[in-house]
Amino acid sequence: MTIIPSTTPNRTNRLRRTVAALLLGSTVLTVPALAGWASSHAQQTATPPAVTMVQDTPSSFADLAAKVSPAVVNIAATQEAKAEPRAQRGPAIPGFPPGSPFEEFFRQFQDQMGRNGGPDGDQDGQSPGPRGKSGALGSGFIIDPAGFVVTNNHVIDGASEITVTLQDGTAMPAKVIGRDAKTDLALLKVEPKKPLPSVDWADSDKTRVGDWVMAVGNPFGLGGTVTKGIVSARGRDIHSGPYDDYFQLDAAINRGNSGGPTFDLAGRVIGINTAIYSPNGGSVGIGFAIPSNLAKEVVAQLKESGKVERGWLGVKIQEVTPDIADSVGLPAAKGALVADVTADSPAQRAGLRQGDVVLSYSGKPVNSLRDLTRNVADTKPGDTVELKILRGGRETAVQVRIDRLSEQPQVASADTDGGNGASPQAEVAPVKGLKLAPLDQAARKRLGIAEDVKGVVVVGLSGSVDVPIRPGDVIERIGDAEVKSPADVRRHVTEAEKAGQKALLMLINRQGNESFVALKLKA
Repeated sequence: MTIIPSTTPNRTNRLRRTVAALLLGSTVLTVPALAGWASSHAQQTATPPAVTMVQDTPSSFADLAAKVSPAVVNIAATQEAKAEPRAQRGPAIPGFPPGSPFEEFFRQFQDQMGRNGGPDGDQDGQSPGPRGKSGALGSGFIIDPAGFVVTNNHVIDGASEITVTLQDGTAMPAKVIGRDAKTDLALLKVEPKKPLPSVDWADSDKTRVGDWVMAVGNPFGLGGTVTKGIVSARGRDIHSGPYDDYFQLDAAINRGNSGGPTFDLAGRVIGINTAIYSPNGGSVGIGFAIPSNLAKEVVAQLKESGKVERGWLGVKIQEVTPDIADSVGLPAAKGALVADVTADSPAQRAGLRQGDVVLSYSGKPVNSLRDLTRNVADTKPGDTVELKILRGGRETAVQVRIDRLSEQPQVASADTDGGNGASPQAEVAPVKGLKLAPLDQAARKRLGIAEDVKGVVVVGLSGSVDVPIRPGDVIERIGDAEVKSPADVRRHVTEAEKAGQKALLMLINRQGNESFVALKLKA
């Protein structure tokens, strides 16, 4: 490890021996020797970085592991499944080279689990066992001595039987108190004969990138396993749900760790291990944990009522890209753009419109889509909040009374490439690389566009133009103005260019889904 690269060779060698002695615990290094080195470098730094690193690095995680491990449990969830011959199934734990010692070890382990009637598969899989049952192995932790256990929803989803096993081997049946699929959290309850060891929540908002963490769990069904690492990043969106806000960790997290806790150095839970990024099924140092501040609010509601109530605004929102920011006059790509307003929703009753950009919510800045979705979800139904929005280049405040989010699933169509919707006889007019045509009946029939949709259809793109618009899209509005013909589009483009705008905001309809895009006018 190179600490100070700008030293002479002799000083560098002496420095390496000093650092090696510190790290290896050698008794060769004497206090005078260290003092002499520090004095000779006093002009460069008052506190040598190497000494600071040694002081900040835990010498051992043994005390921490001994303190928290009794509150970490293994979870086995079983559900009925149609058994299939083992020969027809792939290996439950992928990621080891064929013929390697690791592959043989885990095959023997799985065979033993199968003979003993245990779960025959990995934690996240649903591998059928020998008696027509599928099993999932995961982790959890006790938050209350009375027997309340937190885990991931996907660990116990659809389970007919759930067994919680303590560190000492005590196994107890568990019942589901409540679960929340949107955050992938579940709360279980066991009935112990005596109070159980438990752990407390940490304040995850104070956790910094680079902080030491320790994960405890049940990887591959092996039982209590401790791994250590640091927080690699905050605020990760892995597109698993509307409230993604994960810690990224480099502590080894594998299948079976799901639902287990990640601790800070004080032994408090800062996150719940939920997912990994892996090309081979094993840990590559990229794991994701739900922050404790998000989890504890959900768990508290599950404990109180068995369900989670969330606020509902009633808008479809999209990201404000740099091009969209230019088109609406924002100095930076921040906020949430309202792409659609749900009928008879709090947003509609408050007067929100398509094209509004939400800049703040109840005094809190909205820098991204997740800021708005999380703030709305955390609002108590019935409360009135103030939204600061940008409309027509001006900021204004809107008062909204938040409703309760329905549990009914929201259906949305995925964006797909549409075909050319113009009829052969349609007149095509090129505008900024877009080939436009009137929206006639032939185009409506081909694209399945409702009669109440008005605008101009994009029938093609000229050359290698790079635009966020596809053939088959219908341009409904430009800014606040409706579009009825290709000439309208050309006129708005010309006026915007004369005004010196860098981009033009367009509302498009793509297979029934409306969203805003920004058409670049100049570099």
